[in-house]
Amino acid sequence: MWRKNLTAWLYVTPLMLVLIPFFLLPILVVLIASVFETDGFGGLIPTFTLANYIDVLTSAQTFHLYVATLKFTVLTWFFTLIIGFLVAYFLVFHVRNQLLAIGLFLVCTVPFWTSNIIRMISWIPLLGKEGLVNSTLQGVGVINAPLEVLLYSSLAVVIAYVHQLTIFMVVPIFNSMARIDKRVIEAALDAGASRLDIMRFIVIPMSRSGIGLGSIFVVSIVMGDFFVVKVMSGGSSASVVSAFYENVGVLQYPIAAASAVLLTVVLVVVISLILRAVDIRREITQ
Repeated sequence: MWRKNLTAWLYVTPLMLVLIPFFLLPILVVLIASVFETDGFGGLIPTFTLANYIDVLTSAQTFHLYVATLKFTVLTWFFTLIIGFLVAYFLVFHVRNQLLAIGLFLVCTVPFWTSNIIRMISWIPLLGKEGLVNSTLQGVGVINAPLEVLLYSSLAVVIAYVHQLTIFMVVPIFNSMARIDKRVIEAALDAGASRLDIMRFIVIPMSRSGIGLGSIFVVSIVMGDFFVVKVMSGGSSASVVSAFYENVGVLQYPIAAASAVLLTVVLVVVISLILRAVDIRREITQ
Protein backbone atom coordinates (compact mmCIF):
# COMPACT_ATOMS: atom_id res chain seq x y z
CA MET A 1 0.00 0.00 0.00
CA TRP A 2 2.75 2.43 0.93
CA ARG A 3 4.46 1.76 -2.39
CA LYS A 4 1.27 2.71 -4.26
CA ASN A 5 0.98 5.89 -2.18
CA LEU A 6 4.63 6.72 -2.84
CA THR A 7 4.15 6.14 -6.56
CA ALA A 8 1.09 8.39 -6.60
CA TRP A 9 2.99 11.18 -4.82
CA LEU A 10 5.87 10.82 -7.28
CA TYR A 11 3.41 11.29 -10.17
CA VAL A 12 2.04 14.55 -8.78
CA THR A 13 5.36 15.91 -7.48
CA PRO A 14 6.35 17.71 -10.74
CA LEU A 15 2.92 19.37 -10.86
CA MET A 16 3.14 20.43 -7.22
CA LEU A 17 6.65 21.84 -7.79
CA VAL A 18 5.12 24.16 -10.36
CA LEU A 19 1.79 24.97 -8.68
CA ILE A 20 3.07 25.75 -5.18
CA PRO A 21 5.75 28.40 -5.97
CA PHE A 22 4.14 29.89 -9.09
CA PHE A 23 0.43 29.69 -8.27
CA LEU A 24 -0.44 29.01 -4.64
CA LEU A 25 2.24 31.17 -3.01
CA PRO A 26 1.51 34.29 -5.12
CA ILE A 27 -2.20 33.97 -4.35
CA LEU A 28 -1.40 33.59 -0.65
CA VAL A 29 0.82 36.69 -0.73
CA VAL A 30 -1.91 38.75 -2.43
CA LEU A 31 -4.49 37.48 0.06
CA ILE A 32 -2.30 38.44 3.03
CA ALA A 33 -1.52 41.86 1.55
CA SER A 34 -5.24 42.52 1.09
CA VAL A 35 -5.83 42.47 4.87
CA PHE A 36 -2.80 44.59 5.78
CA GLU A 37 -2.67 48.33 6.25
CA THR A 38 -0.44 50.62 4.23
CA ASP A 39 1.81 53.45 5.33
CA GLY A 40 1.01 55.35 2.13
CA PHE A 41 4.52 54.96 0.71
CA GLY A 42 4.40 51.38 -0.51
CA GLY A 43 5.07 49.77 2.84
CA LEU A 44 2.77 47.23 4.47
CA ILE A 45 1.80 47.37 8.13
CA PRO A 46 1.06 43.82 9.41
CA THR A 47 -2.21 44.81 11.08
CA PHE A 48 -5.31 42.83 10.21
CA THR A 49 -8.06 44.95 8.67
CA LEU A 50 -11.02 44.53 6.34
CA ALA A 51 -11.06 48.22 5.48
CA ASN A 52 -9.54 47.52 2.06
CA TYR A 53 -12.43 45.24 1.11
CA ILE A 54 -14.97 47.68 2.53
CA ASP A 55 -13.47 50.53 0.51
CA VAL A 56 -13.62 48.48 -2.68
CA LEU A 57 -17.11 47.09 -2.14
CA THR A 58 -18.67 50.39 -1.11
CA SER A 59 -17.14 52.38 -3.96
CA ALA A 60 -19.47 53.43 -6.78
CA GLN A 61 -16.48 53.32 -9.09
CA THR A 62 -16.07 49.59 -8.40
CA PHE A 63 -19.66 48.95 -9.50
CA HIS A 64 -19.19 50.88 -12.75
CA LEU A 65 -15.89 49.11 -13.45
CA TYR A 66 -17.45 45.69 -12.97
CA VAL A 67 -20.34 46.66 -15.24
CA ALA A 68 -17.85 47.76 -17.92
CA THR A 69 -15.75 44.61 -17.49
CA LEU A 70 -18.79 42.32 -17.68
CA LYS A 71 -20.04 44.24 -20.73
CA PHE A 72 -16.77 43.67 -22.60
CA THR A 73 -16.70 40.04 -21.43
CA VAL A 74 -20.24 39.20 -22.55
CA LEU A 75 -19.95 40.95 -25.92
CA THR A 76 -16.57 39.38 -26.65
CA TRP A 77 -17.81 35.94 -25.59
CA PHE A 78 -20.91 36.24 -27.78
CA PHE A 79 -19.12 37.29 -30.96
CA THR A 80 -16.20 34.88 -30.53
CA LEU A 81 -18.69 32.07 -29.94
CA ILE A 82 -20.65 32.86 -33.11
CA ILE A 83 -17.56 33.28 -35.28
CA GLY A 84 -15.68 30.38 -33.70
CA PHE A 85 -18.64 28.01 -34.04
CA LEU A 86 -19.24 28.90 -37.70
CA VAL A 87 -15.56 28.55 -38.60
CA ALA A 88 -15.27 25.20 -36.83
CA TYR A 89 -18.52 23.96 -38.40
CA PHE A 90 -17.30 24.90 -41.87
CA LEU A 91 -13.94 23.20 -41.40
CA VAL A 92 -15.41 19.99 -40.01
CA PHE A 93 -18.56 19.49 -42.09
CA HIS A 94 -18.02 21.38 -45.34
CA VAL A 95 -14.35 20.67 -46.08
CA ARG A 96 -14.32 17.05 -47.18
CA ASN A 97 -10.56 16.70 -47.46
CA GLN A 98 -9.22 16.27 -43.93
CA LEU A 99 -5.76 17.46 -44.92
CA LEU A 100 -7.25 20.62 -46.43
CA ALA A 101 -9.33 21.17 -43.28
CA ILE A 102 -6.23 20.96 -41.12
CA GLY A 103 -4.44 23.32 -43.49
CA LEU A 104 -7.26 25.88 -43.30
CA PHE A 105 -7.31 25.48 -39.55
CA LEU A 106 -3.61 26.32 -39.43
CA VAL A 107 -4.26 29.35 -41.64
CA CYS A 108 -6.60 30.62 -38.92
CA THR A 109 -3.63 30.68 -36.55
CA VAL A 110 -1.36 32.73 -38.84
CA PRO A 111 -2.35 36.14 -37.38
CA PHE A 112 -1.46 34.80 -33.94
CA TRP A 113 2.15 34.29 -34.88
CA THR A 114 2.66 37.97 -34.12
CA SER A 115 2.45 39.80 -30.81
CA ASN A 116 -0.94 40.66 -29.28
CA ILE A 117 0.17 44.27 -29.07
CA ILE A 118 1.02 44.42 -32.77
CA ARG A 119 -2.29 42.84 -33.75
CA MET A 120 -4.18 45.26 -31.54
CA ILE A 121 -2.36 48.39 -32.72
CA SER A 122 -2.89 47.30 -36.33
CA TRP A 123 -6.55 48.22 -35.92
CA ILE A 124 -5.72 51.90 -35.32
CA PRO A 125 -4.92 52.79 -38.96
CA LEU A 126 -7.96 50.78 -40.06
CA LEU A 127 -10.52 52.31 -37.71
CA GLY A 128 -9.18 55.87 -37.42
CA LYS A 129 -10.93 58.94 -38.84
CA GLU A 130 -8.74 58.77 -41.93
CA GLY A 131 -8.37 55.02 -41.79
CA LEU A 132 -9.19 52.44 -44.41
CA VAL A 133 -12.74 51.73 -43.16
CA ASN A 134 -13.83 55.38 -43.04
CA SER A 135 -12.12 56.17 -46.34
CA THR A 136 -13.87 53.24 -48.04
CA LEU A 137 -17.29 54.12 -46.62
CA GLN A 138 -16.89 57.75 -47.67
CA GLY A 139 -15.60 56.73 -51.08
CA VAL A 140 -18.70 54.65 -51.87
CA GLY A 141 -21.00 57.33 -50.46
CA VAL A 142 -22.29 55.41 -47.44
CA ILE A 143 -21.28 58.17 -45.02
CA ASN A 144 -20.52 61.87 -45.43
CA ALA A 145 -18.23 62.28 -42.41
CA PRO A 146 -15.84 59.88 -40.67
CA LEU A 147 -17.35 57.66 -38.00
CA GLU A 148 -15.66 58.53 -34.72
CA VAL A 149 -17.23 55.57 -32.92
CA LEU A 150 -14.95 53.13 -34.75
CA LEU A 151 -11.86 54.02 -32.73
CA TYR A 152 -11.23 54.95 -29.10
CA SER A 153 -14.60 53.60 -28.05
CA SER A 154 -16.19 50.51 -26.52
CA LEU A 155 -16.77 49.22 -30.06
CA ALA A 156 -13.04 49.34 -30.77
CA VAL A 157 -12.33 47.45 -27.54
CA VAL A 158 -14.74 44.66 -28.48
CA ILE A 159 -13.35 44.46 -32.03
CA ALA A 160 -9.80 44.10 -30.70
CA TYR A 161 -10.84 41.45 -28.19
CA VAL A 162 -12.78 39.45 -30.78
CA HIS A 163 -9.84 39.60 -33.16
CA GLN A 164 -7.43 38.39 -30.51
CA LEU A 165 -9.55 35.71 -28.84
CA THR A 166 -11.61 34.04 -31.58
CA ILE A 167 -8.93 31.39 -32.04
CA PHE A 168 -9.43 30.37 -28.39
CA MET A 169 -13.01 29.52 -29.29
CA VAL A 170 -12.26 27.92 -32.65
CA VAL A 171 -9.75 25.37 -31.35
CA PRO A 172 -11.82 23.58 -28.67
CA ILE A 173 -15.03 23.68 -30.73
CA PHE A 174 -13.15 22.29 -33.74
CA ASN A 175 -11.81 19.46 -31.56
CA SER A 176 -15.30 18.65 -30.28
CA MET A 177 -16.92 18.70 -33.70
CA ALA A 178 -14.15 16.63 -35.26
CA ARG A 179 -15.09 13.76 -32.92
CA ILE A 180 -18.73 13.71 -34.07
CA ASP A 181 -19.40 10.53 -36.05
CA LYS A 182 -20.51 11.61 -39.52
CA ARG A 183 -22.64 8.48 -39.75
CA VAL A 184 -24.91 9.88 -37.03
CA ILE A 185 -25.63 12.92 -39.18
CA GLU A 186 -26.15 10.78 -42.27
CA ALA A 187 -28.60 8.60 -40.33
CA ALA A 188 -30.47 11.70 -39.16
CA LEU A 189 -30.73 12.96 -42.75
CA ASP A 190 -32.00 9.58 -43.92
CA ALA A 191 -34.61 9.71 -41.14
CA GLY A 192 -35.91 13.02 -42.48
CA ALA A 193 -34.23 15.44 -40.07
CA SER A 194 -33.65 18.94 -41.36
CA ARG A 195 -30.32 20.76 -41.21
CA LEU A 196 -31.70 22.90 -38.40
CA ASP A 197 -32.72 19.81 -36.42
CA ILE A 198 -29.27 18.31 -36.91
CA MET A 199 -27.69 21.53 -35.67
CA ARG A 200 -30.01 21.77 -32.64
CA PHE A 201 -30.08 18.13 -31.55
CA ILE A 202 -26.73 16.71 -32.70
CA VAL A 203 -24.02 19.25 -33.49
CA ILE A 204 -24.57 21.78 -30.70
CA PRO A 205 -25.14 19.22 -27.89
CA MET A 206 -22.07 17.23 -28.94
CA SER A 207 -20.00 20.44 -29.14
CA ARG A 208 -20.96 21.71 -25.68
CA SER A 209 -17.71 20.66 -24.07
CA GLY A 210 -15.71 22.61 -26.65
CA ILE A 211 -17.99 25.61 -26.28
CA GLY A 212 -17.56 25.50 -22.51
CA LEU A 213 -13.79 25.21 -22.69
CA GLY A 214 -13.55 28.05 -25.20
CA SER A 215 -15.84 30.17 -23.03
CA ILE A 216 -13.53 29.68 -20.05
CA PHE A 217 -10.54 30.78 -22.10
CA VAL A 218 -12.27 33.89 -23.45
CA VAL A 219 -13.91 34.96 -20.19
CA SER A 220 -10.71 34.48 -18.18
CA ILE A 221 -8.57 36.48 -20.59
CA VAL A 222 -11.00 39.39 -20.99
CA MET A 223 -11.68 39.74 -17.26
CA GLY A 224 -7.96 39.63 -16.52
CA ASP A 225 -6.88 42.14 -19.18
CA PHE A 226 -6.58 45.91 -19.09
CA PHE A 227 -4.17 46.83 -21.89
CA VAL A 228 -6.68 46.42 -24.74
CA VAL A 229 -9.23 48.55 -22.90
CA LYS A 230 -6.67 51.24 -22.17
CA VAL A 231 -5.33 51.51 -25.71
CA MET A 232 -8.42 50.90 -27.84
CA SER A 233 -10.75 53.07 -25.76
CA GLY A 234 -8.28 55.93 -25.65
CA GLY A 235 -8.82 56.17 -21.90
CA SER A 236 -12.58 56.65 -22.23
CA SER A 237 -13.26 53.22 -20.72
CA ALA A 238 -11.69 51.25 -17.91
CA SER A 239 -11.84 47.80 -16.35
CA VAL A 240 -11.43 46.30 -12.91
CA VAL A 241 -7.86 45.27 -13.69
CA SER A 242 -6.93 48.74 -14.90
CA ALA A 243 -8.20 50.14 -11.58
CA PHE A 244 -5.94 48.08 -9.36
CA TYR A 245 -3.12 48.53 -11.86
CA GLU A 246 -3.43 52.25 -11.14
CA ASN A 247 -3.48 51.48 -7.41
CA VAL A 248 -0.21 49.62 -7.78
CA GLY A 249 1.20 52.60 -9.63
CA VAL A 250 0.51 54.87 -6.65
CA LEU A 251 1.81 52.26 -4.18
CA GLN A 252 -1.61 51.38 -2.75
CA TYR A 253 -0.84 47.68 -2.61
CA PRO A 254 -3.48 46.55 -0.05
CA ILE A 255 -6.34 48.12 -2.02
CA ALA A 256 -4.99 46.60 -5.24
CA ALA A 257 -4.67 43.20 -3.53
CA ALA A 258 -8.25 43.38 -2.24
CA SER A 259 -9.49 44.25 -5.73
CA ALA A 260 -7.52 41.34 -7.18
CA VAL A 261 -8.97 38.91 -4.64
CA LEU A 262 -12.53 40.06 -5.34
CA LEU A 263 -12.01 39.78 -9.10
CA THR A 264 -10.63 36.27 -8.62
CA VAL A 265 -13.72 35.32 -6.64
CA VAL A 266 -16.01 36.70 -9.35
CA LEU A 267 -14.05 34.85 -12.04
CA VAL A 268 -14.21 31.59 -10.06
CA VAL A 269 -17.98 31.99 -9.72
CA VAL A 270 -18.38 32.59 -13.46
CA ILE A 271 -16.21 29.59 -14.36
CA SER A 272 -18.11 27.44 -11.83
CA LEU A 273 -21.37 28.33 -13.57
CA ILE A 274 -19.86 27.31 -16.92
CA LEU A 275 -18.63 24.03 -15.44
CA ARG A 276 -22.08 23.29 -14.03
CA ALA A 277 -23.60 23.73 -17.47
CA VAL A 278 -20.94 21.84 -19.44
CA ASP A 279 -18.90 18.72 -18.71
CA ILE A 280 -15.42 20.01 -19.47
CA ARG A 281 -13.80 16.77 -18.29
CA ARG A 282 -15.03 14.99 -21.41
CA GLU A 283 -13.24 17.55 -23.58
CA ILE A 284 -10.00 17.21 -21.61
CA THR A 285 -9.91 13.44 -21.23
CA GLN A 286 -10.83 12.47 -24.78
